[in-house]
Amino acid sequence: MNSSILNKAVAPIRMLAQSPIVVVVRDYSCGRARYHTTAFSRPERRRPISPLARRGTQRGFHTTGPLRQTDPYQALGVNKSASAADIKKAYYGLAKKFHPDTNKDPTAKDRFSEIQSAYEILSDPQKRQQYDQFGAAAFDPSGGGGPGPGSGNPFSGGFPGFNGKGGFPFEEIFEAFTGQSSGRRRGKSPFESAFGSPFETQEIFVGENIEVHTNITFAEAAKGTTKRVTTTPMTSCDSCSGSGLKSGAKRSPCKNCNGTGTRLHFMHGNMQMAAQCNTCSGTGSTIPKGSQCSKCSGNGVVRDRIPIQVEIPAGIEDGMRLKFEGAGDAPAMGRESNPDAPSQRGDLYVCVRVARDPRFERDGADLRHRASIPFTTALLGGQVEIPTVDGTVKVKVATGTGTGDVQTLSGMGMRRLGKRSGWGDLKVVWRVNMPTSLTANQRTLMEMMADEMGDKSARRVMNVSPSSAQTEGDLNKQEGFLKSIWHSLTKNQAAHNADETADGKKKSSDSGSG
Repeated sequence: MNSSILNKAVAPIRMLAQSPIVVVVRDYSCGRARYHTTAFSRPERRRPISPLARRGTQRGFHTTGPLRQTDPYQALGVNKSASAADIKKAYYGLAKKFHPDTNKDPTAKDRFSEIQSAYEILSDPQKRQQYDQFGAAAFDPSGGGGPGPGSGNPFSGGFPGFNGKGGFPFEEIFEAFTGQSSGRRRGKSPFESAFGSPFETQEIFVGENIEVHTNITFAEAAKGTTKRVTTTPMTSCDSCSGSGLKSGAKRSPCKNCNGTGTRLHFMHGNMQMAAQCNTCSGTGSTIPKGSQCSKCSGNGVVRDRIPIQVEIPAGIEDGMRLKFEGAGDAPAMGRESNPDAPSQRGDLYVCVRVARDPRFERDGADLRHRASIPFTTALLGGQVEIPTVDGTVKVKVATGTGTGDVQTLSGMGMRRLGKRSGWGDLKVVWRVNMPTSLTANQRTLMEMMADEMGDKSARRVMNVSPSSAQTEGDLNKQEGFLKSIWHSLTKNQAAHNADETADGKKKSSDSGSG
């Protein structure tokens, strides 16, 4: 027995929480259902199968060919590029429509089972990938899909000419004689009990993974933080030490299979075939009625509530998950014939949701900030304050900056995760604010600037130019451009004030005569 497995299974949660592994995959299934069933697999290749749900799910031996696997995409009415959310939405709609309790159509039950099978494949990213690659053969042990020759059962896929479709299950014959199954745990056949199996491999019972969520702010994602998260994993029952039995009680051999875990079936005359016992799920033993542990109901595990401290690294993105090995569900060993068999807990995944910051747009480790500046600053250049994850910094604006220009502040973005160290960049996108209205002085300045720059297309309403201003006396003729603007402004302002005074006197005289 590998001692590291047992050490990992009993390691305290606080020790596991000190070394998170960031899964750099955006979480498109962050809201998926949490599973707490028990699973097991061979050390070299995990294929979790729930012992609690084993009864009635194992394929029995028969003389007909395997049923044709329905396309899961067609069953749910979605295309192959459908997202996890679309698949989930389609499943709930169809499941509600064809549920046998509400739909009395005789075909509703079969349609409901078909929908469930399709969702089981498409809701699991790994199973979906296998189906896209191998088709229905990926889930048919006699179809030759999945691993190639030499990886486990030497009779997998049948002989040439049969391929599992001729109604003669060579793989199942092999399993009956050796007790080995592709990813499934079986009871020993009579031949294996007497002579042993040359293909025997150690099996490890593995608990299911669980997933929890936590929310953090944008600033916490930039700096890193610690969050307290409450998990509810299945843990070994302390009342029965995981055996599922009352104190002093013992397991008894299965009466249906006489403790072998298999049952013989007769086919084609004198041919005998061995199939897994449905009563004990292939374990060869059962817990007598009334001997179950009252706390765990014979499962050997109970639901527990465990708070943990999660160290969230700086630079984490929205939807990323942190993995904590061995912090998931413990397998329900009370249902197995040997509760002391090698086992290990599943993993814990913490899905992190990061709140948005209205000041920034994020692209990996790079940030983008949109800054508005006056058009005078854009023309003349200047200096403005820009927000960063560490506070505000002063940034120089180049002369002639236009809307859409980008200025990069290196190393002022988010921290990079993984092998690439350092920080990303902050990219400032400039937007020039243009005035929607001008005062008389402002328009005079703009018109004179248009004249100075040779702009013939600009509209003039003030009728002021440097040449007209310089005709007023010898002194003005010697003045430069800026002084001529000043005289033009003061002249126009004086004229404007005189007009206002005249208008005021006129109104007064009119009111007096009235």
